[in-house]
Amino acid sequence: MGLLSRMRGGRKAVRTRSGDEEHLRAWTATHAGVEAFVEPRTAVTETTMILVATDGEWTRRRVSGPDGARRIARSLKIPVYDVQIVGYPQRMRDHDARQRILRGQERRRDLGA
Repeated sequence: MGLLSRMRGGRKAVRTRSGDEEHLRAWTATHAGVEAFVEPRTAVTETTMILVATDGEWTRRRVSGPDGARRIARSLKIPVYDVQIVGYPQRMRDHDARQRILRGQERRRDLGA
């Protein structure tokens, strides 16, 4: 790291933890119709990649950046999209809504209602 980088508070490269990439690979292997969506780095979180299956089930893990996400998606042979451009897929929102309903039903059942 050069002097100017230190003075500017240069960012260190964030690497994908091997466990994160392994999870993404294993998840893709066990789900159908998986697509990848890259979420940008924010002040709070690093760049992340969301994998969404055909039924809307999804998972999210940190990646080393947009290029790292594209590299992983290419190796998995799945399409990759920038979530800032295309947004989140409707099937993902529908899946989350179904899960909220199911959790509510379980809670009522546990309470004896």
